[in-house]
Amino acid sequence: MAVELCLLLLLFCGSTISEVQPIYKPPPGTLDFGFVPAKTYDTGAYHEPGAIGILFKIVHAFLYLVQPNTFPQDLIRKLAQQQFGNTQGDYQKAIYYEIGFIVSAALGLLFILLLPLVGLCFCMCRCCDNCGGEMHQRQKKNADCQRSCFATFLFVASLIISVGVLCAYAANQHLTNQVRGAKKLVNSNFKDLKIFLNDTPAQIDYLVSQYNTTKDKALSDLNNVGPVLGTRVQEQLGKEVRPALDAALTMAGAIRETKEALENVSVSVEVLQEGTERLHANLTDVKMHLSNTLNDSACNAAQAASTCNIIRNSLGQLNINANFSGLPGVSSQLAKVNDVLKIDLSSLVQKGYAAFNDTPDLVVNQTRNILSDIKSVLESIGSNITAFTRALPVQNILADLMVHLTQTEAYVQDYFPVVEQYDFYRWLGCLILCCMLVLILVFYYLGLLCGTCGYDKHASPTTRGCISNTGGNFLMAGVGFSFLFSWVLMIVVVLTFVTGGNVEKLVCEPFEDKNLFKILDTPYLLNKHWKNYLAGIIFKNPNVNLTFEKVYSDCKENKGIYTSLHLEHLFNINELLNISMYTEDVALKIEHIQINLSKIILLDETGKENLLNFSSSGIDGIDFSAYLTEINKSVTKVDLLSFANDLEARADQLPKGALENALKGHANNIRMIHNQQVVPLEQAMKYVKARSTLNQSIRLLKRTSSELMVKVKNVISAVNAAQNLINNNASQVIVQETKKYMDTIIGYFEQYTEWVKESISMEVAACKPIANVIDTAVDIFLCSYIADSVNTFWFGLGGSSMFLIPAIIFAVKLSKYYRRMDTEDVYDDSVEQW
Repeated sequence: MAVELCLLLLLFCGSTISEVQPIYKPPPGTLDFGFVPAKTYDTGAYHEPGAIGILFKIVHAFLYLVQPNTFPQDLIRKLAQQQFGNTQGDYQKAIYYEIGFIVSAALGLLFILLLPLVGLCFCMCRCCDNCGGEMHQRQKKNADCQRSCFATFLFVASLIISVGVLCAYAANQHLTNQVRGAKKLVNSNFKDLKIFLNDTPAQIDYLVSQYNTTKDKALSDLNNVGPVLGTRVQEQLGKEVRPALDAALTMAGAIRETKEALENVSVSVEVLQEGTERLHANLTDVKMHLSNTLNDSACNAAQAASTCNIIRNSLGQLNINANFSGLPGVSSQLAKVNDVLKIDLSSLVQKGYAAFNDTPDLVVNQTRNILSDIKSVLESIGSNITAFTRALPVQNILADLMVHLTQTEAYVQDYFPVVEQYDFYRWLGCLILCCMLVLILVFYYLGLLCGTCGYDKHASPTTRGCISNTGGNFLMAGVGFSFLFSWVLMIVVVLTFVTGGNVEKLVCEPFEDKNLFKILDTPYLLNKHWKNYLAGIIFKNPNVNLTFEKVYSDCKENKGIYTSLHLEHLFNINELLNISMYTEDVALKIEHIQINLSKIILLDETGKENLLNFSSSGIDGIDFSAYLTEINKSVTKVDLLSFANDLEARADQLPKGALENALKGHANNIRMIHNQQVVPLEQAMKYVKARSTLNQSIRLLKRTSSELMVKVKNVISAVNAAQNLINNNASQVIVQETKKYMDTIIGYFEQYTEWVKESISMEVAACKPIANVIDTAVDIFLCSYIADSVNTFWFGLGGSSMFLIPAIIFAVKLSKYYRRMDTEDVYDDSVEQW
């Protein structure tokens, strides 16, 4: 019934998402489906025995010494197939495997048979005053040494027996404690199974509900077809369109910059011309007056003639160096550029940008009808899912399973007190066995205590005290009870040893290393007509490779029941997750999207003509070298301050008089011109700025005019190429982007499909509780609770029983030294005889 439920649940999951099938793997936006709701299971299928675990390991080591052979898979298979004994060597292999248990059991049986018989003979022998029964003791020199040795050996044997009793009692009590606490573990397993049943429908509902995440994302992209598809188309076309428009816009900026540069050149030249012309006039005036002074008759004197000639020859240096008046004007170029700027080229380019940026809106307007049809298809998928989920009787099946589980739990709860009651009887019986040994130990310990404390080495055997005599009687009582109880104890030891040891070696160890599952997975083992028994039960097809070991391992890892039971052989998710019937309709409708972008005009003919007019504005005909040459010249040909100083120095060489004073006056005038006109021309902000602006503007115009016609033609060619792409080749780009857009939409459904597959395989109906039930039943209950406790019990009880033999011998020997004798002998060195 449980298997049928799992199959139906997974069929339900597969059918509800049968609209999904991987077609293409684009990189769509990743969808977040969240986490499949899953509750935490309470059962921890692991048992930590605590301190007694040390004893368990010792017992395991002892069993390995008794039975070191590997697990006999072949013999178990033959036994299960009822073919054991058909081959002559089967019994030999079985004996070889069980030889350790056989020898140990044989020794135990020998103990059971011989010890009572020996005890009977011993009693009869003592009744005849033999075997130490005669109340006569011969005196020996080493009597004290022998007595001490016998007492020590008996005490050691008693201690070993005590340890064995404690081990047996601890194991007995541990088993009882675990049985009493098993109810909580059983309830935990039932609780996990209920969670398993109750949580599965919620997980299925969650898988189904997450279709809305896929649908909402697809609808979101459809509602935003402009930003999504339109933007993709725009990005592809923009690879050529935007650079072309950017170049045109850059050229429009260059036109404005050219106008500003031409205006700056014109203004700057005027400012510089004004300053240099005034300086030129002043220098000309100074040069004229200086020349008149040199023409004075005083210069004809022999002492002044030479100096006057030198001064007269240097007058040519009093002139301006940078002559801005001779530079060509730029008024004609400025007029043409102003005519070009009458048309706002930037505005025309911005219109092209705006038209191109309206691509998403064009896509929205031209896909409205098709998108409404696609949305209807998506809504129909959701309606089909809802209708199918209502048609499946999942809740009824789950309710039936829950009833069976509840009944089973009630049955376990009702009979658990019976189990506890029978365990109490078992505990009481084991306690009685331990008490048998405790009674023997009490006699031995009392005998040692009384005998040691009451012994008087100065007293003769016939005059020993009452306490010493009582100690000897206690020892003989212990011997008597040892003969009475030892065979009963050994019977229990042999039975539990053979049973518990084989359970450990044939069940627990193979379960831990999974050899037990390999036995169960043996072909034709459980059914001679089925190769794989589990597959035959679930799929009615025994040829499917489904093994107990794989199912247990997968459930142990908390995988989904679909993966654990390999239900793909019952129904294939890839076939059930089929959305081709829907995606084909969606794909066809998307492929029929027709988008016309011919209304987009990047730059009209007016703008192109405007660019051509700019290229013929004549700025490339400006004599830039003349401007740069004058800008780089100094203001005057000679440093006026140096010239004035030199003039004054030469005047000092002349005789004192009017000529000397006149020349010095001219030197002062030159200094005044330098300070009032040359220095301002070199340092005043007005002139510095004019020169700098002129320099920058001329260089800008030079760069702009460089191959201006070629640049303009390249811009126009780029714009024409982009426009041609929009008019003639945009349809191809639109088809490519529409295909990508369709793949993105389909990719959402593919993500949903893959997520559902992964969830069904790993998370939905995770079968950890099933593995926990198996672990609880076998590993914890049978092996950890029962087998380990039983094996530790017989190990302690058996060890104690074996050490009863030396304890009997030493007790009989020692009692002779504690009991009061009827007769005594003179000192004798001979060996004592029984």
